[in-house]
Amino acid sequence: MQNFFERVLQHPQFYRQFNCGNSLITAFNCPMEARLMKTRFADLWTQYNYLFYVIDGRKIWHTARGTYDIQKDSCVFVRKGGFILEQITDAGFCVMLFFIPDEFICDTLQMRSRPLARQEQHFEPVMLIESNETLKSFFISMSSYFNETRDPDPILLELKFKELILNIADNSANKELLSYFCALLHDPQTATLRRVMEDNFCFNLKLEAYAELSNRSLSAFKRDFEKVFENTPGKWLLEKRLHFAMQLLTNRQKTVSEAAFESGFESPSHFSRAFKNRFGKGPSEMKEGMNSLQ
Repeated sequence: MQNFFERVLQHPQFYRQFNCGNSLITAFNCPMEARLMKTRFADLWTQYNYLFYVIDGRKIWHTARGTYDIQKDSCVFVRKGGFILEQITDAGFCVMLFFIPDEFICDTLQMRSRPLARQEQHFEPVMLIESNETLKSFFISMSSYFNETRDPDPILLELKFKELILNIADNSANKELLSYFCALLHDPQTATLRRVMEDNFCFNLKLEAYAELSNRSLSAFKRDFEKVFENTPGKWLLEKRLHFAMQLLTNRQKTVSEAAFESGFESPSHFSRAFKNRFGKGPSEMKEGMNSLQ
């Protein structure tokens, strides 16, 4: 899978970029971005949460928990992790984009004079944010920077990032995102590890990426994983992916190639071998058998 954050960094000709420290970046993405999409589907991941406001265009985010059709005038927060991005047309996708690490969100929220109220834990990988007048004014103020030839001072950019987080946190209508913010502030590391794995098992990520997503070194990730799941990461991932692929084949009418891709397998041949070893039948044979019963 390609790293979405690094992909943006590598294409300054398509993205006007403002850097703030080592991990924060804002970008204005123009219709020329469509040239980067070589196929209809791109499997991507990022170690940072990101927020964007859609100026024009439409794309679809596919995650382990569902599909999200994102269109013009939407303000969206996407949790760090993997996703499959579906290109609808070649017209491009114009957005104002912010990558925001967990640590920055937590540090900013802890500065609030009023502590963030605990919320019932329910949040999806992709969350729509209410676009109230305050938030719209924020994006208008940011857009002016992209029209100037000089880059704004990094300290000013950091303040703008903090303003964005605090504006969202002050809007009680953003219950789902506020719930995620509370989880970042208060959840134990074991809960974070479970969430990362359950939300990203179907993506073909390396163990180093899973470790980074759970804020651990690779050795700490392996050690903590075996304590939490009582299994090795490799065996757990294979079992989760195979059962997910079974659902795609039998309940969602996916082809073998589609099921392999959406379950995180490197190739249909690798998927077919692993599937037959686990269930005693190949995916095509299993699919035909289920269809004959309907």
